[in-house]
Amino acid sequence: MSQKIIENKKKVHIISLGCPKNLVDSEIMFGTLKNQGYELVQDESKADTIIVNTCGFIEQAKEESINTVLEAAKYKQEGSLKKLVVAGCLTQRYKDDLVEGLPEADLFVGSGQFQNIDDILAKAYQGEEKKTYFNLPTYLQEEATPRLNSQLKHRAYLKISEGCKKRCAFCAIPLIRGNLQSRKVENVLSEAKLLKASGTKELIVISHDFTDYGWDIKKKDPSRTDSPYELLKTLSDESGADWIRVLYLYPDGIDEKMVQLIKERDNLVKYFDMPLQHINNQMLKLMNRRMTKEKIVECLNLIRKEIPEAIIRTQFIVGFPGETEEQFNELLDFVKEQKFDRVGAFQYSTEENTKAATLPNPVDEETKQKRYDQIMSLQLPISRQKHKDLVGKVIPVIVEGVSEESELLLQGRTAGQAPDIDGVVYISDGKASQGDIVNVKITDSHDYDLVGEII
Repeated sequence: MSQKIIENKKKVHIISLGCPKNLVDSEIMFGTLKNQGYELVQDESKADTIIVNTCGFIEQAKEESINTVLEAAKYKQEGSLKKLVVAGCLTQRYKDDLVEGLPEADLFVGSGQFQNIDDILAKAYQGEEKKTYFNLPTYLQEEATPRLNSQLKHRAYLKISEGCKKRCAFCAIPLIRGNLQSRKVENVLSEAKLLKASGTKELIVISHDFTDYGWDIKKKDPSRTDSPYELLKTLSDESGADWIRVLYLYPDGIDEKMVQLIKERDNLVKYFDMPLQHINNQMLKLMNRRMTKEKIVECLNLIRKEIPEAIIRTQFIVGFPGETEEQFNELLDFVKEQKFDRVGAFQYSTEENTKAATLPNPVDEETKQKRYDQIMSLQLPISRQKHKDLVGKVIPVIVEGVSEESELLLQGRTAGQAPDIDGVVYISDGKASQGDIVNVKITDSHDYDLVGEII
């Protein structure tokens, strides 16, 4: 590759949509490009290359992805943009349809080829006419995979696997990302240590389902011991991280051994992110969730008995095909009874080629919206009261920096607040630097956020 070609395509802007797992893919793309002399620019208008890393999970995400690509295409009309790249899940899922529907884009890169973005762009700038790059399975990062953390310096996502072994009826992830592929414990630990050495204090472990981690490794090699418990224990013992947070735990994989480990280790955050989707047994069966209401309640009781202070976050789908008013009311009663710390809800979105798309008795859009509003209205006073109960208490907070609301305030998060999906703590008094973990006395509370002062 000539120096002249590098200069012609040196400035790149990456727009990452969707989940943290997609964000890690974006970080790998930029790490790969940085090694080839590219410069990341925040201003889209100054970029020679724009990469939109799309999400194709639900209808709303698809629309956002398409609109973002079309918005970026205007820079081609203005003459500043040379290459517009559409990458990620939407690209992988729709392949040829997307190529035909988005003539504005120059390259389409699937989730099995994004790691080769440097070679793909080099060929494109040299005049190669090929537009599509796809491969299965989805790329699983290796120990030597370049990656540039885009988060605040003190926190980083740590992706431990790709794909999923479960086949939930509503979910298209296995169609897009393929079957479960886990990274070996030593590979994950190696990256964790590198992140720690670069200043990371909080590791946020991500996957499609943490509790299935290692299943595929042990299936290929029964002598391996890779498991959720082994990974957590190793990260706790050897990564050096102050906080280790796990996102997305399927309840059937949470056992007493895992709960005890989280209870005993100071650096394992007492935060359980457990998307339950529903609680009615018939709905769970139709969703192919392979859990019963009784088992879910048993799991929740175990966590609360062993770790009373645990934060439990969950989400539910409303308006799934066949959901009756009675079944929905059972879900409402469950939310009222359990008093979760955090609850999110989605209105069911029909995804082609999934089992749920073939089910009879669809729920109309008006009913979906009504049920969504009901469940969120029910949760709001519960969340409000949970926050009020924290007033007067002293809680460790990791400082994120100056508040987005006012430069007169600092902003941070408790261990019970995951970045981007939960609220924050506004610090009204005291001094600290970004990344410091300080004790904060909570002085006031809001629906989703807290206010406090450093002591």
